[in-house]
Amino acid sequence: MKVLSFGASTSSKSINRQLANYAAAQIPSAEVTQLDLAAYQLPIYSSDEEEANGVPADAQRFLDSIRGHDAVVVSLAEHNGSYAAAFKNLYDWASRLDQKVWAGKPMLLLATSPGGRGGATVLEAAKATFSRMGADLRASLSLPSFYDNFSAESGVADEIFASALKDAVALMAN
Repeated sequence: MKVLSFGASTSSKSINRQLANYAAAQIPSAEVTQLDLAAYQLPIYSSDEEEANGVPADAQRFLDSIRGHDAVVVSLAEHNGSYAAAFKNLYDWASRLDQKVWAGKPMLLLATSPGGRGGATVLEAAKATFSRMGADLRASLSLPSFYDNFSAESGVADEIFASALKDAVALMAN
């Protein structure tokens, strides 16, 4: 199974990228491609920009990445209760090319943050809309207090969250 994995942030130290890549690596027999949102350079979406210059090539490149894989693991960064601006902008541009951005692909949807809510607000927003945008949402998980509950060496440290992630990965793999 070819799996596209990314954290919906452009931060070079993205904790969401770490979580997404870790989760994707847990999918049995997965061939994982790690996407870096910082590689996508787009102007801020506006209808005026689209009319004047068309849809940027990077929006199509993002869609092509999704379509070139069998499944998607995404972990959402939460900025002031919503999507990170760079992800939202890329998502908006991509939807101008195809409203079904996620192309019917099975998706494991995650979020984490240093705080106790673990990106729960942005996760709920995505759960409410991603299916309408073509995601086959198989499972979701919010991991609170990232620095207490995750390490690069051992993964998810908390037994309850580790078990919940294992269950989510199993749903994704089916």
